[in-house]
Amino acid sequence: MSQVAAFRKVLESDGVQAVDPDAVLKALESVLLEQKDFHRLFDAKLMQVRRALQLPVTRPTSLANIPREKEVAFRDAYMQAAREVGQLFLDNGQLADAWAYFRTIGEPEPVRAALEKVAIPREPDAAFDEMLNLALYEGAHHVRGLHFLLKTHGTCNTVTAMGQLMPQMTADERRQAAAMMVKHLYADLQHSLRREVETRHPVLTAKPSIRELIASREWLFENGNYHIDVSHLHATVGFARHLKTEDPELPLAIELCEYGSRLAEQLRYPADVPFDDYYTAHLHFLNALAGNHVDAAMQYFLDRLQNEPDEPDKKLIAFVIVDLGQRIERMDQALEATAEFLSRLEDPNGFSFNEACVKAGRQDLLKQIAEKNDDVLALATTLLATPSPPDQT
Repeated sequence: MSQVAAFRKVLESDGVQAVDPDAVLKALESVLLEQKDFHRLFDAKLMQVRRALQLPVTRPTSLANIPREKEVAFRDAYMQAAREVGQLFLDNGQLADAWAYFRTIGEPEPVRAALEKVAIPREPDAAFDEMLNLALYEGAHHVRGLHFLLKTHGTCNTVTAMGQLMPQMTADERRQAAAMMVKHLYADLQHSLRREVETRHPVLTAKPSIRELIASREWLFENGNYHIDVSHLHATVGFARHLKTEDPELPLAIELCEYGSRLAEQLRYPADVPFDDYYTAHLHFLNALAGNHVDAAMQYFLDRLQNEPDEPDKKLIAFVIVDLGQRIERMDQALEATAEFLSRLEDPNGFSFNEACVKAGRQDLLKQIAEKNDDVLALATTLLATPSPPDQT
């Protein structure tokens, strides 16, 4: 039965007169709900809202031309209608349609929770590809999307996608994704190494670590030998900088670095400073995060800063020092070392030297640099952020 015919049938069965707007709207919602036309149901719900607010019912979903005194009420009703319709789509298994509503109102959690429950099939089909696209490229759940991709399309595609999506991901998403990739690559490398070692030494412990497998076995790396795609190793070690001290994947990442540092030189790709000596620099950085050799790590990067002749590269190194310093409670030392290079940087959506100094309680350093740079704004920040002395009266 067509929607119009169903609508007329409801009106007739309820004895609704054309002049009864409330009954007309109720009948409309009833038909659309029964036929699961949830997009139009959203329109119908907003027609009801507009009528209640004495607004024109044409173009019901438009946010334009709402009188200022009715904006709050309309937006609240809009969000509630989107929430209800989004949930109807979720209950009907239409996650992509649900995302259109929950994303609009800034409430991603219902769709994220639903994506967590999506099973990964042995053979991906069109329906699963839609879930992967929704999670990964529509941004509904980046980490789950990367997991989908890893299980169905392999490491290479996942490394590429993660590298491209990093700027769009939150810090916690980057951390979760990095942990996933470290565990995955560690297991692959561990398996490959064990298989090769057992060709010469068949008796091994139940599950030897990568560190144990490569210890005193220089022959594993002879003649440019390697045991995993070195580009995947390179990328995953870089991702590992997003881990935190308490993450169980951090020690695994350090072992990946130890393996990488023993590869032939042509297999150890360089990168931007200060990670141009890639595995050496990452060993310092990751060990410091883990609480190992912290002084040596800070000194490594401080020496890189002091010895770097290129001014733009000095700023890159300074950012790394500040990032590391705030994560290992060496911010005092980091700010002292980088003030010359970062003191004029004030990004409203990123790094702020002034804010970093205030958070670290280094208003004295901020005042000193403000006077050196003739920066009256930074000086005012210092004065405003310094606690006033207690009243002695």
